[in-house]
Amino acid sequence: MKNILAIDIGSFKTAAVIANYDEITSELSISGVGIATSKGIKRGSIVNIDNAAKSIKKAYLDAKRVAGVEINKAVINVSTSYTKSIISFGIVNIPGNEIKIKEINRAIQMALHNANIPKDYQILQAIPVSFKVDEMSDIEDPLGMSGSRLEVSVHIIAIQKSGLDNIKKTVRQAGLEIENLVSSVYASGLSVLKEDEKELGVAVIDIGATTSDLGIFINKALRYTDTLGVGSHHITNDLSIALHTPLADAEYIKLNFEQIIKNGEDLIEISVIGNENEKQKASIEAITQIISARIEETFLLLKKEIEESGLKSKIGAGIVLTGGFTNFYNAKEIASEFFEGMPVRIGYPKEINGLFENLRKPEFSSVLGLILYGIREGINYEIDSNNRFITKIISNDTEEPEIKPTFEAIEETNNNLKNAEKEELTSIISNQKKEAGFIQKIKTWLGNLF
Repeated sequence: MKNILAIDIGSFKTAAVIANYDEITSELSISGVGIATSKGIKRGSIVNIDNAAKSIKKAYLDAKRVAGVEINKAVINVSTSYTKSIISFGIVNIPGNEIKIKEINRAIQMALHNANIPKDYQILQAIPVSFKVDEMSDIEDPLGMSGSRLEVSVHIIAIQKSGLDNIKKTVRQAGLEIENLVSSVYASGLSVLKEDEKELGVAVIDIGATTSDLGIFINKALRYTDTLGVGSHHITNDLSIALHTPLADAEYIKLNFEQIIKNGEDLIEISVIGNENEKQKASIEAITQIISARIEETFLLLKKEIEESGLKSKIGAGIVLTGGFTNFYNAKEIASEFFEGMPVRIGYPKEINGLFENLRKPEFSSVLGLILYGIREGINYEIDSNNRFITKIISNDTEEPEIKPTFEAIEETNNNLKNAEKEELTSIISNQKKEAGFIQKIKTWLGNLF
């Protein structure tokens, strides 16, 4: 029996979940849950190590107390605010004319060698997007195929070195060790997406308290990630400012808005900011306009993010929304108006046996995805945060090869890329470097405002 500890460090809450996995029967069951208010986290990033460590420790100890097991290694999410997406390509010759696990690993390692990683970043995860064997392209899994040459397109999630150091310090101060670090939106995708959605192309959008994480899956693989600094807490801020009411009252209105609507009243009583003993009346119509305006702006920005990814045309299965933001009144309906005919649905976590009842909401998608990552659910091949080649397939042929490519080998790789692949790579890099466009201006404005 294997125990798995997952910790989701969010801007509003820190969630810890412990699950038991029977490697013989493949049965997975949740045995412990702990939730703590996040402190020391702002816009997905750690801004106070001591406070963040205390939040992690509280959630962990609560989960451990319920589960009754000893475990101190955790699978931990990494906010997309720390990361960037990079596409790279690798090509290797196939001795013996049959593709084995070793050759797949070699091709991915070659792609990592060829990648242009900024000096202040390092590789967090490397996920193959597609393979090509000789002249056959768009191959999902080349294992066992015959061929003389294997090419791979790899999505590299790179993380800021300083951010990674802060995460490690925080986790260590909480008394834990890191088993794996996983992109938060990748974990959410493992939890809420269906296989046919990932195959047809889908965008998963995890909207939390202060950030919105975007992940685009193409051909069953995570192809692109990005983040936007807006979330549900900005609705609270908007209500507080517009209604001149304390944040506590604004948060209450936000969380209970649907019930307030059902009550059928035109006015509600709220406190006055600066003097909570003084009461005032706020109209439901005004509150509706404030909330709707923020939701609409959020989806407008996310729509622009998808357009700038260069992958909008490949999203055949539509949009899956998850995270706490999706609990709000009419969020799905408003989103449908902005994504131009794309189907939109709310993504709920996949059901797991055990203490799952309190984890059914979209805000727990990421932490449950970390549990699934811990058992390699939905993973074919990947280089993980420990620089290990991992696969769902059990094989003795998985040792990491020593890659010492020559200049000629790298030139051969570049010369053998399809023109379409080159254009796509150039487009993605160009999009990543845009700083003066619409989205960047809005991000800057939001950053200054909030």
